[in-house]
Amino acid sequence: MAKKAGGGTPATTLLTRQKIAFTAHTYEVDPKATSYGEAAAAALGVAPTRLFKTLVATVDGQLAVGVVPVSASLDLKALAAALGGKRAAMADPAAAERATGYVTGGISPFGQRSRLPIVVDASAEGQETVFVSGGRRGMQVEVAPAAFTEAADAIFAPIATS
Repeated sequence: MAKKAGGGTPATTLLTRQKIAFTAHTYEVDPKATSYGEAAAAALGVAPTRLFKTLVATVDGQLAVGVVPVSASLDLKALAAALGGKRAAMADPAAAERATGYVTGGISPFGQRSRLPIVVDASAEGQETVFVSGGRRGMQVEVAPAAFTEAADAIFAPIATS
């Protein structure tokens, strides 16, 4: 069912507890990398369209999460619209870390300290599996797209832009 590599995190604990199949993949973190997601995709040999980054934003002043392919950018207007809001902006990294319990570059959509609204880009639905942070730098979890709705109560919407 689940494989753990390099120790558990709140994300892998949640996935295991909810009996959601996942595979953990670890890799060496390049301290000079300017993009955690692109570096992870390269290290794991995964197409950047299958490896998703977890970004924390504010929508009408409330924290929310957008999950988009590392090959794309988060469309803040689309994120706000998906959540029924008017305005969105990227959250302060310190606020994101406090709310999620994870460090920047290792924020997972699963097992966050606070239950934030989560929107996953609709492109994930067309994939058999996708990769997202497993809750620390150097670890990704591979899950079926349905895991987002099961484990994170997420919704799918077109929120990525190239």
